[in-house]
Amino acid sequence: MTHRIVSLLPAATEVVAAIGAATELVAVSHECDFPSLVQHLPRITTSAVDPHGASREIDDAVRRLSSAGLPVFALDAGELVRLAPTLIITQTLCDVCAVSDGDVRAMDSVLQPAPRILALGGSTLMGVWSDIAAVGDALGRNAAAATLLQQLDARLDAVHGTLKAARAPRRRVAVIEWLDPLYVAGHWTPELVRRAGGVDVLAEAGSHSVQVEAHRVRDAAPHVLLIAPCGFGVDRAAREGAALLASEEWSWAEEIEAWALDGNALTSRPGPRLADAVEVIAALLTPRLFAAPPALYARRLQ
Repeated sequence: MTHRIVSLLPAATEVVAAIGAATELVAVSHECDFPSLVQHLPRITTSAVDPHGASREIDDAVRRLSSAGLPVFALDAGELVRLAPTLIITQTLCDVCAVSDGDVRAMDSVLQPAPRILALGGSTLMGVWSDIAAVGDALGRNAAAATLLQQLDARLDAVHGTLKAARAPRRRVAVIEWLDPLYVAGHWTPELVRRAGGVDVLAEAGSHSVQVEAHRVRDAAPHVLLIAPCGFGVDRAAREGAALLASEEWSWAEEIEAWALDGNALTSRPGPRLADAVEVIAALLTPRLFAAPPALYARRLQ
């Protein structure tokens, strides 16, 4: 059976492509940029927030929309009707990260025949893996999804095996997910750090990202700072991370190792590239054991 898939979530688009169903995608969200073979597809969503604004401006805009009960993302209803999807993949994890499951289901009555709506909501690494299996099941590609998961697990096991064999000590890590206001990364990110041989000193796996003050980061005594703002590539993360560390409020951190990460690719998206994130973080924490990560993923700040 051939499907007509609309993916409203970048991670879902990556999963669909990774299990060999990219040709069944008929539209994706405006944020879907990987792999390159999906970049020609129609964009079915838009954002009410300028993604090029300063971190504080983006946060303020999102808060204003949320407090007014307005959506951060808009869905093109007319285009959705025209495309007549058989499967729409959305999410329940975050109302300000992508089109919400409720917004999609509110359109169900205008779509005839009604498509299947698959909502992904994994907040831990195993939850994300379950979502990958669910996408495979919805597309009749269970074997491909199982193979993908086996490959991802093998990569994580390889990192673990290398660290275990070397009896590598665990370094203390703080992952900054947003700079103004300051947030530390939650959900699956603490697990990525643990799988990479570190210990997250500020967040718990499966919990939401939380706003903190700079002194909380200082008091947690991290050995390594990973600056991976949600949705930012490594260039922007490096630029804004360097400015943060140069501020008087962060003078205490001048001797702490710090890296900018491509949060958009590695830590923000609950999909197959979480395995890339583990490999990259492991290489940063224990460089004597792993090859240096690609420059497009990580950049040393200090």
